[in-house]
Amino acid sequence: MTILARLGGVALGLACLIGAAHAVEADQGRALSNTEQFAAVYGKALPPIGYVEMCAREPKDCRPVGGRPIHLALSPERWNLIYQVNTFVNGKIAPMSDEELYGKPEYWTIPTDAGDCEDYLLLKQHYLEGLSFPPEALLITVVLDEKGHGHAVLMVTTDKGDFVLDNRRNEVLRWNDTGYTFLKRQSAEDPRQWVSLTRKGSVDSGAVSAGGQKK
Repeated sequence: MTILARLGGVALGLACLIGAAHAVEADQGRALSNTEQFAAVYGKALPPIGYVEMCAREPKDCRPVGGRPIHLALSPERWNLIYQVNTFVNGKIAPMSDEELYGKPEYWTIPTDAGDCEDYLLLKQHYLEGLSFPPEALLITVVLDEKGHGHAVLMVTTDKGDFVLDNRRNEVLRWNDTGYTFLKRQSAEDPRQWVSLTRKGSVDSGAVSAGGQKK
């Protein structure tokens, strides 16, 4: 059975849907008093070099789709799918650096069995698009982790806030609950264009990960 069938079908289970509904209801109450549930945008930014090189190899994966910024309605079913995809990919892909796999510091690609942080998020993005999530709501995002190291995650923009799918944890957290410093992400209008999530001005376009290891 394919992952799309597995995630979209009966295998999700009634208990999971009930649990997801309770999680969304609790989060809705929290969101009402949270003025920072959405990440602020501060202008343009340079895309990571690994992303630029991937788009040169696979331009079809980076083409604009005529989108615009959206806050996806976060139903219990969608919340459950987000959680299931994050957990499935985190368990499916073994953490390994681009140097180990490809002999270069940065090489972005959809993985089959191993990869580093950006490879995880590309596979999650691919699965969620296959489950009819709009690409405008699935944005590659670059952060600094708690140690100040570059890291990449997938941000899902919803009406309950911006949530993060991370290869370092199965829990899906709102962006400002992760402990990360958010630097930049894809533009919803054009995935080849990037926007800054920091007031500190331009953000370089270098490597986003020093390795593939989870924490």
